[in-house]
Amino acid sequence: MTGPVAGPSITELLASYRDDTATPTDTVGRLADAIESRGDDGTWITVLGRDDLLRAAAELEARPGAMELPLYGIPFGVKDSIDVAGFPTTLACPEYGYIAESTAPAVQALLDAGALFVGKTSLDQFATGLNGTRTPHTIPRSVYGNDMISGGSSSGSALAVALGQVPFCVATDTAGSGRVPAALNGIVGYKPSRGLISTVGLVPACKSLDCITLMAASVADLDLVFDVISGIDPRDGWSRGRGPKYDGRDIRIGLPDPSQLDFFGDDAMAQAHVAAREALHGRGFTTTAVSLEPFLDAGSLLYQGPWVAERLVEFDTFLDERPDAIVPVVREIFLGGRKYTAVDAFRALQHLQELRSEVSGMWDSMDVMIVPTIGTTFTVPEVQADPIGCNTKLGHYTHFGNLLDLTAVAVPAGLTADGRPFSLMVIGPALSDDIVLAVAARLLGEPRPAAGGDTVDIIVAGHHLAGERANSQLIELGGVLAEATSTAPTYRLLRIGADDPTPGLMRVRAGGTAQDVERWRLPAAALAVLAGRMPAVLALGRVHLADGSSALGYVCDVAVQTGAADSPVEDISEFGGWRAYSQAISTPTAQEVS
Repeated sequence: MTGPVAGPSITELLASYRDDTATPTDTVGRLADAIESRGDDGTWITVLGRDDLLRAAAELEARPGAMELPLYGIPFGVKDSIDVAGFPTTLACPEYGYIAESTAPAVQALLDAGALFVGKTSLDQFATGLNGTRTPHTIPRSVYGNDMISGGSSSGSALAVALGQVPFCVATDTAGSGRVPAALNGIVGYKPSRGLISTVGLVPACKSLDCITLMAASVADLDLVFDVISGIDPRDGWSRGRGPKYDGRDIRIGLPDPSQLDFFGDDAMAQAHVAAREALHGRGFTTTAVSLEPFLDAGSLLYQGPWVAERLVEFDTFLDERPDAIVPVVREIFLGGRKYTAVDAFRALQHLQELRSEVSGMWDSMDVMIVPTIGTTFTVPEVQADPIGCNTKLGHYTHFGNLLDLTAVAVPAGLTADGRPFSLMVIGPALSDDIVLAVAARLLGEPRPAAGGDTVDIIVAGHHLAGERANSQLIELGGVLAEATSTAPTYRLLRIGADDPTPGLMRVRAGGTAQDVERWRLPAAALAVLAGRMPAVLALGRVHLADGSSALGYVCDVAVQTGAADSPVEDISEFGGWRAYSQAISTPTAQEVS
């Protein structure tokens, strides 16, 4: 292979389901073909078979209202350090493995949103490593071939996306595990601010640093999934709410002096990074010089300080009881953690706090900082010959992120002159996630309107009304309620379908009435997402309002308007709106009460 495969995006899959050109069953059938065709390539540890995937897709398709779910029929993988009920959690150590009794809340949120679980992806054993070779299973390789490492520890999550098998995967990041493999496979790896995604159900590596992360081929897909998966969880001691939306202001990018950047003798990587830096000026950014020194000082604490010992909180007993079950280099790291004392821990914490204070002041002059995600690449034999040295170089720009409580996203930036991938990492302070993602989107050439940017109004009359079951779609896309109003007296309100009806507005020449509706205001880019989620019996059209104005809104599809629809249609205009109709049919009559 020579790079990532462009599989269908989340939006494209949703659109294909809504216009009946594909079904989730079709999607998982192709997915099963793709997985079977590659065999054991080190991507998956546990993966559902074809029959199980088809059964899950069929059950979803048969569920009433499922098509309105935000991730309806979207397949995804989960790193094998995160629990999914009924499936083994092994951390790439079969002797450690157990069958999970419950599902991690982050994964459950995706399942509740209609996503289809495919399986557990591979990782460096016990999530300890950034290279992907520390496993008793098949060692995965980068999609760029030439025996290049896949990166780790979230190796399988990156590969499943880069191979086009799934649009997104759930991974983790303690020292760069969600970013380094993304860089080595040409996709986007997003490490949210710690606590924005619940880590309950994650077997911790370093619990004080661990983040659940996301990998995808685009920022647009990350946005959709992050809206579903993020949320405050009182069971997670580090849980917190999201920061502000990017407001469209000019973005100041901090760039370290080139003399502070290390590419470990890789001239092709250095040249590619310099060219990418120069291109930033043409993208509307303001740049400023910053020092990388305090960031690197913090990063050196991770594996040269007492945080190595934190891994023993989870694995110390297993290390005593089953040392031979642990990959030798991982076992060596675990044993090294035993040499640290409480004094070492407090000394390091105090030094880290000083560095955090220094870095905190630097954000006054910049909104984000851009550095390489990795300074060089390695082949599998190179890592096996020097497992510790190579791993340290891979984490040169990522180790400090979690210690300093930062958010970051790895963005593919092209190829070096000799055909290897290179990546830019956009870094911001805690809770600046939206501006970091906005910069990433701009680097990739993706439209991503800021809060307060271009907007569009849409008129809703049924399930998207405030408090109704599909209203969350509008909220997740940044929508706000502009007003409750009514249509001009030229509309009929139809109930389309029998078991799971869809309400729809139809404009008529005579016999119409005013219907209660709402005007919602959304970022302009959200319109394409909504269109992809639209039920087959509806369309977007101009809706005329009682005040004489008009706006785009949900109206009946042409088949419904012409009487050619397959579903039964009932005129419920007499109620004056969907809410009034719903209340009327749910309120018992006097005869029923008696």
